[in-house]
Amino acid sequence: MIRRAKISEIPDILTITQACAKKMQEKGIFQWNEHYPSKEAFIQDIERNELFVIEEKDTVQGTIVISTLMDEEYKPIQWLTPNGNSTYIHRLSVDPELQGKGLAQEMMDFAENFSREKGFVSVRLDTFSQNKRNQRFYEQRGYQKLGDIFFPKQSEHPFHCYELVL
Repeated sequence: MIRRAKISEIPDILTITQACAKKMQEKGIFQWNEHYPSKEAFIQDIERNELFVIEEKDTVQGTIVISTLMDEEYKPIQWLTPNGNSTYIHRLSVDPELQGKGLAQEMMDFAENFSREKGFVSVRLDTFSQNKRNQRFYEQRGYQKLGDIFFPKQSEHPFHCYELVL
């Protein structure tokens, strides 16, 4: 089941994202670190009603943020649709023990349907240039790669921006 996250679930959420960071680092992908994703970011997501969790039997298995807020870093990108009517996906994570079971696909289906039902014209996101698995994941869903942005606190390598027109 996918639903909005509760503030009391932040410790569980951080446990999952830290486990994801460790798993990526073991594969040489330095995408997430001690700066990101942060407890403060998740608190803000909850305050904005934009953080969702996937759960089974009262256990949080993963997270996704569906935001309407466009980050400053995204402004230079030549998007496929005009700014102002898109959702932005952030902090998609699945407990490493449960990866490969379709939970990320399920959360992306949810995010895309949510965006479509609310009348948004597209879904936008970025993914780390060194994370080929994530790039394939989004490209197989029909996302188009548009340009690169940088998050210096996370990496010297760029992040690719993607958009799916609904």
